[in-house]
Amino acid sequence: MRKIRVGVFFGGRSSEHEISVRSAKSVVKGLDKSKYDIVLVGIDKSGRFFFGEKAIALNMPSASQMLADLEKAKALPALSENAVAALPEKIDDSVSKAVDVVFPILHGPYGEDGTIQGLMRLFDVPFVGAGVLGSAIGMDKDVTKRLLKEAGVPIVKYLAFHRCESKNINYDDVVAKLGETVFVKPANLGSSVGINKVKSRDEFQKAVEKAFLYDNKILIEEFAKGREIECSVLGNEYPKASLPGEIVVKRDFYSYSAKYLDDDGADLKIPADLPKEVVKKVQELAVKAFKILCCEGMARVDFFVNDDSSALVNEINTIPGFTEEISMYPKLWEASGLPYDELLDKLIMLAIDRYNRDKALNANSGLEN
Repeated sequence: MRKIRVGVFFGGRSSEHEISVRSAKSVVKGLDKSKYDIVLVGIDKSGRFFFGEKAIALNMPSASQMLADLEKAKALPALSENAVAALPEKIDDSVSKAVDVVFPILHGPYGEDGTIQGLMRLFDVPFVGAGVLGSAIGMDKDVTKRLLKEAGVPIVKYLAFHRCESKNINYDDVVAKLGETVFVKPANLGSSVGINKVKSRDEFQKAVEKAFLYDNKILIEEFAKGREIECSVLGNEYPKASLPGEIVVKRDFYSYSAKYLDDDGADLKIPADLPKEVVKKVQELAVKAFKILCCEGMARVDFFVNDDSSALVNEINTIPGFTEEISMYPKLWEASGLPYDELLDKLIMLAIDRYNRDKALNANSGLEN
């Protein structure tokens, strides 16, 4: 049988560009070359597309060169003379003819928020992970929390503010509602970019200004003192949860630096040392959140678990980190009995199954009873 051609999209315009490249490196390495042909589609920080050699319609760097760049775990190469702006019709033609399924490893805005997912829907190409709606919901922490709260899922207390309301953000009001120590963060970013832990009035104003550098909407959350627990979810209509893992932070909080730059910033305990009833509770809440937020394929759900064994859902990541060495999503599934390469196989099959399911629906949508 012919190999499945997998388009690995990576890089992107968000501040999580470098993390995306590192994740893509692991995915490319982990894909079974006897089953898959890999088509690399790199997106630089200005939004330009670099295609692998299989996308012959465009004069782009070769797949071997892109693989070499990935092996260095660095950002995309600088634009060169043979890099042309990708017009929509050229993207459509090259992607739809070059790949059977897309594996988007694009963290943050312009990749995890429904934009690439919408593009793939237009091009009629299967893709791994949540659809347009689930991706958009999962990216916006405010919308995520509102939907979870409406469904009765316990969440961290928070306040949300748009840029136009920035002059009305009052430190004393925030402290009265959320407590003296709070987290200030952009509503639509991940990897702890733009987040600050605040303990004073002076820190508060600076944190608000910094968060608004990254987004037009920010969240201010109460300081949850519980253990940081994460749970991976996998599936479409019938999702399943992995064993939970724990982030043991050695710094003030789990910042971008602690995650990716500081080798001693945090320890990962996989699986987490939790009572069986708490493990079950976390798994059930993870699957429930996954369904409420219209997710499919994959997601990682993050929790705070308190001393009394109560659990609060903090957020969801619809394209979680995928580095084989440090990322919780694949490591949790490995601890649950699903190795990295088999996880990739499963995600690709879920993407194709969903595409076929939706294709059958579209084919019958014009038929009358």
